[in-house]
Amino acid sequence: MSFNHPEHDIPVSLPMGLSAEQSWISTLQHSLHLQTQNASHPFHSDPYVLRSVTVQAYDLFGEKRVGFLKLVSDVSNGAGEKLPGAVFLRGPSVAMLVMLVPDDAPAETDERYVLLTVQPRIAAGSLEFAELPAGMVDEAGNFAGTAANEIREELGLEIPQEELINLSDMAFPAAAAAAAAATTEGKEKNENLPQAMFPSAGGCDEYIPIFMHERRVPREQLGEWTGRLTGLREHGEKITLKLVRMRDLWREGARDAKCLAALALWEGLRREGRL
Repeated sequence: MSFNHPEHDIPVSLPMGLSAEQSWISTLQHSLHLQTQNASHPFHSDPYVLRSVTVQAYDLFGEKRVGFLKLVSDVSNGAGEKLPGAVFLRGPSVAMLVMLVPDDAPAETDERYVLLTVQPRIAAGSLEFAELPAGMVDEAGNFAGTAANEIREELGLEIPQEELINLSDMAFPAAAAAAAAATTEGKEKNENLPQAMFPSAGGCDEYIPIFMHERRVPREQLGEWTGRLTGLREHGEKITLKLVRMRDLWREGARDAKCLAALALWEGLRREGRL
């Protein structure tokens, strides 16, 4: 099925039974618009244009909800130069840095433990992939609520969503203020990308805001976390928990982009005295 996108007037080709994906096109079109608006943009003299989108394949979650999309976009400039346009759309996720501190540790302590999940990740070719707990955001787009639900399902902890700290939001205030000032002056430069980490921006639209929670627990309970089986087993989540020292997190989670990003955000915000 082929048609012209009603908002952006570009040809779109879809497999039968699939409706158009709106948000990714709108975000990209906004960034392309900035080329012509700002003379300092590196592509201002010969701006790139989104000329067509072809969806090649898709997966459904259940009977109707679109899960994953694979598409090819034609983005080129007047000289015929093209930008890489193969895209895997899977939407946003959240990740959670959950730290446990022994209750007998002093108030100012560096003794922290982080909960990791160990589970099969077929795409990575692994049956024991260690990573921060994470989950895809539901259709309502409630990031904090999704994080709280994933913590409950994967870690067995009940944490009200209002007690979660969004590390990604905390990392962006200066950039957000600068963008607001530029918009006020009529020289918008902000691409309006989500305040989150993009683990594979070269080919995937997924972005991941990272939340944090820290709590004190009885020291004798720390050993109970490692090896605990969790997750929605009926949905194929075969999760085993692993407790690691915060000082070893960079090594234990070195294969997980979410883990390394969370550690960098936490250390950077601590360095600035904001945590």
